[in-house]
Amino acid sequence: MKFLTTILAVLSTLGATAQQKRPLFDSLSYHVEMQTTLSDGDNTPLWLNANRHGLSSLKTANGYLRGAVSRPLERDSLRRWGIGYGLDVALAAGFTSTLVVQQAYAEVRWLHGVLTAGSREYPMELKNQQLSTGSQMLGINARPVPQLRLALPEYWKIPGLKGWLAFKGHVAYGMQTDDGWQKDFTQRANRYTEHTLFHSKAGYLRIGPKNITLELGLEMAAQFGGKSYVREANGNMVAYTADQGLKGFAEAFFSGGSDRIDGNYHNSSGNTMGSWVARFNMEYSSWGIALYGDHYFEDHSAMFQVDYDGYGSGDNWDRKERMRFFLYDLKDMLLGMELKLKKFPWMSNVVVEYLSTKYQSGPVYHDHTKYISDHISGYDDYYNHTLFTGNQHWGMVMGNPLYRSPLYNTDGLIRVENNRLTAWHIGLAGQPCSRLAYRLLATWQRGYGTYSRPFRDPEENVSMLGEVAFRLPHQWALKGAAAFDSGKIYSRNFGVQLTVVKTGTLKVKR
Repeated sequence: MKFLTTILAVLSTLGATAQQKRPLFDSLSYHVEMQTTLSDGDNTPLWLNANRHGLSSLKTANGYLRGAVSRPLERDSLRRWGIGYGLDVALAAGFTSTLVVQQAYAEVRWLHGVLTAGSREYPMELKNQQLSTGSQMLGINARPVPQLRLALPEYWKIPGLKGWLAFKGHVAYGMQTDDGWQKDFTQRANRYTEHTLFHSKAGYLRIGPKNITLELGLEMAAQFGGKSYVREANGNMVAYTADQGLKGFAEAFFSGGSDRIDGNYHNSSGNTMGSWVARFNMEYSSWGIALYGDHYFEDHSAMFQVDYDGYGSGDNWDRKERMRFFLYDLKDMLLGMELKLKKFPWMSNVVVEYLSTKYQSGPVYHDHTKYISDHISGYDDYYNHTLFTGNQHWGMVMGNPLYRSPLYNTDGLIRVENNRLTAWHIGLAGQPCSRLAYRLLATWQRGYGTYSRPFRDPEENVSMLGEVAFRLPHQWALKGAAAFDSGKIYSRNFGVQLTVVKTGTLKVKR
C-alpha cells in the first residue's frame, strides 16, 4: 500500500500542474459485490471457478464480499495524458486466503502509451471473454501478478498506410505472491519456490480494412529469479538460487541463459513459454464471424517447429557438421469460431472451440550424445517445469483452465497432472431484453495425463454452466448460475452460485 500511495502522490502532483485541471479524486467509479457458491460433490464445478482472475474457490461452500473503487483512464480521454488508479479488495470464506487484494494499481497514459504499476486484471486478447475456454498463454484463470507494465493497449495505426496496418502490445516484469500458499500446499515436502519473478510480453499486428481484418500475435512469459526448492531422490530438499539481477531480467526477455541443473544441455533460463495466436474477422452491420487459433509452445523448437539435427558422431558428437534439421508436426492447437448475430438478441453470440495438446513435440525426449547423434527434443510437458512450479499462480493455471490446475491435486504436488488432452467446447450468449442476459457453456474433454505420469486409461469429463443476469434499477444487478461436472477428470460436482452487484459513481465534494 505504501508503494501505491507514493505513486498516487506523484500522479496527483502531475495533475495539479497540468492545464485544463480535473480533480484526481472526482467522479470515482465504485463496485460492490457479494457472491455465494454452494456445491455437492468433491469440488466447485469447473465453470463456477474457472476464468475469474483467480477470485474463486474449489471448496464446496465459499463466498466473498468485494469492494472496488477506481478512476479509469477514460476520465482523461480528451487529453494527451491521463491518470488512473484502482483498489479492489475482497473478504473471502473458503478461499486460499481470507483477505484478497485482487487489484491495486496506478497508471499514467501519454498519447497512446500506458505505464501501469501494481496488480490489475487484464482481458484475454483475440478471444471472447465470457464464452471461450481461455487463452493458452495469457489467460484470465489466475490471480493477477503485481508488475510494472508498459503497454500500447489499443491498436495504433501505423502512419502512411491508410489504416491497413496497426500494432499493439506490452512488456511487463513483476513478482508472484503465492509463496505462503506454496509452502502450505506442499508442506515443504515437494517442489516449491520463493520470490519467483514473472515476465510477460506480447505483440499483435492487425492487417486489413475495417470490416475484414487479420490479427497475428505472439504472447510470451517467463518465470525466473527467486529460489526453487526441489526434492532429490534421497528425499532431501535442495535449494537452487536463480539469477534475479539485470542478467536475469535480460535472459527472461531474450529467452537466453540456462539453469543450474541443465548440465551440458543448455535450455533457456527459467520457465519460458508462449503462444502464437491469430484471428480472422469479418464484421458487418447485422452479423460477424471470426476464426482463430492459439498454438502453445514451451521451448524454441516448438516455437518454430524445427530443431537442429546435424551433429557429428564419435569424438565429433557435439560439433555441428551438417545442414540437417528435424521438423515437428503442427498438431497441438486451440481452434475456435465466433459468430455474432447482432439483430438476434435471443442468441447474439456463439463460440465453438476445439483444443488438442496430446503431441507436445512427441513422446521421445533426448539430446544428442556421443553414441546417439540424433537430436530430438520432445516430451514438452506443458505448464510444468523442473525447477519452477509451472504456469500457475495460487494453484490456478495462468492459461487455459482445461489444463487441470494444481489446486485440484491431493498429493501436495504443484504440477499440472492432466496436460495431454482433447476437448470440444460451445458457448452461447444472448440478451432477450434490456434487463436480462444469459450465457451457456458446455465442454467435453478427454484427458491422458502427462507423458511422465499417464492415466491408466483415458479419462473423460463433461462440464456445463447456465447463468442468468438481471439488471435492476439504481445500478443493482443480480446474477444466478448453476453448473455441474460429470466424469473422472473433475469427478461429479453440482453447484449453484448467487451474485449481487451494486455499481455507481462517487461524487467527491471539493
